[in-house]
Amino acid sequence: MSQYWAELAESMSGRMKQVAMGAPEMARGFNQLKQASGKDGALDPATKSLIALALGIAAHCEGCLAFHAKAAAKNGATREQVQEMIAVAVQMGGGPSFVYGGMALEAFDEFAAGQ
Repeated sequence: MSQYWAELAESMSGRMKQVAMGAPEMARGFNQLKQASGKDGALDPATKSLIALALGIAAHCEGCLAFHAKAAAKNGATREQVQEMIAVAVQMGGGPSFVYGGMALEAFDEFAAGQ
């Protein structure tokens, strides 16, 4: 099985670390935001991961797809939940979201297979 999405996530992490070295305050703030928004609350972690993945589809962000598909698999989202989320993303974003939705599903499948 391809490891494209895992390799992309690793590559993007390295690039983001380089940015963080030049802007440490921004990076700290971003990490604090990520931790605060990721805490368990009214929405469970799997749902939050699905929302983030939907936003990655809408933003046409491959790196976002890699990170959030990995999180969705780790947090226990099912393939059926991912497919339903993609349908909503396509309804809101049209054809481009259909394309990125397919990429998101491929990324999720890759990470779910590794769980």
